[in-house]
Amino acid sequence: MTDFHARPLLTTDTVAVWDVVCEGTCRHKSTEECVAATHLVFPYRGAYVQHIGRAETVAEPSQIVFINQDEAYRVSHPVEGGDASLSIRLDTPTLLELASADYLQVKGRPAFNRTHLRLDARVQVLAALLRHRLSRGMIETLEAESVALELLRRVLSGGSSRAAAGSLGRRKLVDRAKLVLASDLGRRWTLAAVAADVGVSPVYLTQVFQQVEGLPLYRYQLQLRLARALDLLGDNADLTALALDLGFSSHSHFSAAFKRTYGQTPSAFQRSARIR
Repeated sequence: MTDFHARPLLTTDTVAVWDVVCEGTCRHKSTEECVAATHLVFPYRGAYVQHIGRAETVAEPSQIVFINQDEAYRVSHPVEGGDASLSIRLDTPTLLELASADYLQVKGRPAFNRTHLRLDARVQVLAALLRHRLSRGMIETLEAESVALELLRRVLSGGSSRAAAGSLGRRKLVDRAKLVLASDLGRRWTLAAVAADVGVSPVYLTQVFQQVEGLPLYRYQLQLRLARALDLLGDNADLTALALDLGFSSHSHFSAAFKRTYGQTPSAFQRSARIR
């Protein structure tokens, strides 16, 4: 019996958008799954691991995950709490028009040659706004299609995304650190605690994480917390309680970090998510 639910938010000839929520009961690899059309997935809550052959990808809110058509994959949930994602499918001509040739396996075929890409803050905000407005029925179809295409244009043009670097062993080490941080977003982790869970020294962990992800470990943790805030702000009116739940020391600390990252205050984002 499946442990996920896909709720359609938008369906047109050009683009389809689903809100996919998974309970995360399958801690080990699931049975093989396959999709009939390529999907572009924006995780916005929790974390899971996507397995394609021997390759593994930690899917979490700072990145987009690609699921190619007719390519078998499995998923597992080493972190409790399940996950949720915004999943988008484009018609083939539109996808091929938007995607940089550098990202495709073969020219003219809607399949990507990588499993994921890191997103920048502007793309994260746009994905969150699209989901909140679609979920509330606060956006017309034409606008929703246009926002979805702009979102994917920013990702697939190659200008606002970054692929992970480093050897396979180093990427696996970084993935373990990601899962440790995702297991408790509100905890005030110490470097020693994360490194101990991963099984390396603090110095080695910070060096490898920076090399693979292109940003420091502490900044990655901040991005995870802020991405969770993008998810919760649509419904949460108590910003102080939200800030403390996510591990910030105060409302002002949270607000300053949010504005520095996304260019607007949490209150401003709330208002924009509710505007038709």
